[in-house]
Amino acid sequence: MAPTPKRRFKNPKHSSPSSYSSSLLQPLSSIQPPLTLLPSKTDLFNLLAVISIALSVAISCHYAVTLFNRQPKPFCNSDTESDYYYYYHSDNCDPCPSHGICSEGKLECMSGYRRYGRSCLEDGEINEMAKNLANMVESRACESYSEYLCKGVGRVWVQGDELWNNMDKDNTTYLYAKQKAMEIVSNLLETRHTSSGIMELKCPDLLVEHYKPLSCSIRLWLLEHALFLVPCCVLLMGFGLMLQRVRRRHYISVRAEELYEQVCDILEETALTSRSVSGESEPWIVASWLRDHILTPKERRDPLLWKKVEDLVQEDSRLDRYPKMLKGEPKVVWEWQVEGSLRSSGKKNKDNINKQKSREGSNLGLNQDLRRSKPAELLKC
Repeated sequence: MAPTPKRRFKNPKHSSPSSYSSSLLQPLSSIQPPLTLLPSKTDLFNLLAVISIALSVAISCHYAVTLFNRQPKPFCNSDTESDYYYYYHSDNCDPCPSHGICSEGKLECMSGYRRYGRSCLEDGEINEMAKNLANMVESRACESYSEYLCKGVGRVWVQGDELWNNMDKDNTTYLYAKQKAMEIVSNLLETRHTSSGIMELKCPDLLVEHYKPLSCSIRLWLLEHALFLVPCCVLLMGFGLMLQRVRRRHYISVRAEELYEQVCDILEETALTSRSVSGESEPWIVASWLRDHILTPKERRDPLLWKKVEDLVQEDSRLDRYPKMLKGEPKVVWEWQVEGSLRSSGKKNKDNINKQKSREGSNLGLNQDLRRSKPAELLKC
């Protein structure tokens, strides 16, 4: 049996360095930690987000607790003028706001102002009360002045004490509103002081116009402009009368000519009729009968119109005017002179022309009817 070979161990001192390092690395590689032991990037981001949220919540809570637990600064005293620098430049107190009174660090607002936070603002109710009081005083003063201007009863200047004494009250708020109302009224109305020191109020002339009635305003305006209105009215009346006279003359002239034409036609027809019936009827007509026949009742009351017709008849040589006794009363009769008259021939020519026109019109209508009927007859054929 062959002997087993003996294993020889090398001396590490005599072994090579490379072989020695490889022998050492083999056990280290076998003890490395697993890869799942370290956190991933997503986990790191989530961790950072949680930490930031926690920090922000902690800081906010700390700020809120500090804010709520902090005591507000007291107000600086506003009693003396020697504390001016301390009053405005000190870090230990806040300056006293306007319209405020500060004492021992506390704030109280003046009359007419209310506290809003750490400031004093004007009270709206007091302002409204002051406006109402000012309007009341204004209306009383202006109504008194308007009554004086319209009726002569009221007064121009009204004493302010009489107006304010009726409104006096012991309320502090009311007294402050009254003081503000007096300032408003003094700027709105005219004021003066008497020798005894009493203040009087007067409504301005522009403002009192709004308190006058319309009838009073018209009457005062007429009185104020009377020197100008009277001559204008006289001129207008004169112009109106002159225009009326001109229109009346024109009307009488035109109407008299129309009546004159009617008179001539009636007298001519009467004369022709009397000659045609062999003198059985009179060729003349009483002038008064003819007047009452052709004039209307309203025109009979105007003697100037018939006088104008008589003048035209008198100027016409074809008409005769002479007196005549009828039933024991003297009458003036008018008669148309048939011999040598040109009116009848002219009238006949005018009648012939009218008849000819009427005939031509009838012929024209007949021709149009025939033209309209021809197409219908042709259609029948």
